[in-house]
Amino acid sequence: MSTTADPLAALGALPGVAESVDSVRKAVDRVYGHRVMRRRSNAVTSEAALRGARGSAALSGADWPLEEVRRRSDFSGAGGDEEARTVGGALRLTAEAGQLLSIWRQSPLRVLARLHLVAAADDGDTVGRPRQAGESVNEPLIELPLPDAKEVAGRLDGLAELIIAGSSAPALVTAAIVHGELLALRSFVSHNGLVARAAERIVLVGSGLDPKSICPAEVGHAEQGRAEYLAALDGYVSGTPEGVAAWIAHCGRSVELGVRESTAVCEALQRGAA
Repeated sequence: MSTTADPLAALGALPGVAESVDSVRKAVDRVYGHRVMRRRSNAVTSEAALRGARGSAALSGADWPLEEVRRRSDFSGAGGDEEARTVGGALRLTAEAGQLLSIWRQSPLRVLARLHLVAAADDGDTVGRPRQAGESVNEPLIELPLPDAKEVAGRLDGLAELIIAGSSAPALVTAAIVHGELLALRSFVSHNGLVARAAERIVLVGSGLDPKSICPAEVGHAEQGRAEYLAALDGYVSGTPEGVAAWIAHCGRSVELGVRESTAVCEALQRGAA
């Protein structure tokens, strides 16, 4: 990252990033202007949460149809059903994220620890804290080189400092960097993808870009496909201006696809079909 006083804002000057930011803002404004949002925004928020959780779970290997997620009530993973546990974790994170908005700007590391605890639904001694030296990571769908525990601790502290200090960077830029950094670090022994996408959602909502949480970027990440997601992440990890800009643009497109999903929900509600 840049060494300027506001490194996140500096990323907004990368080629193509301003265009992505503008496109996302216009898309979000359009769905917020839909007539259904004036009287049924809670219904749109609830549906966006469900669809966002489904999308995040799909990227972590549990690609269930939306109606199965809607119908299912047991996500305990009984009988070794890891996909059910993943979907359950994604649903819990979606519900929990809204409760953590006020804490994020003051204590982002505390929020990340809480997100991991909620995702894992476990009381083991590796849960809710960054991994330590010698601990392995269960994140089979991300095959990037794994930073060691010392690097993880340092980069997490740096990320937290940026969040606490605040930035003039657009919400999309901050959300994309939080998401990309958490995926690159895989700070916890498990569930890093779910946690990273939940943190991205917290930034988008808490920044005021999507205050009602109706633009699920997770839907867009899943719709673009795991291969494209991982290729964009490779660009972020490369650290090149082009790679970081491509990752931000990928995240922007994901928000726009989430907007499209919620616009369809609004249209269905307007017709009385949902």
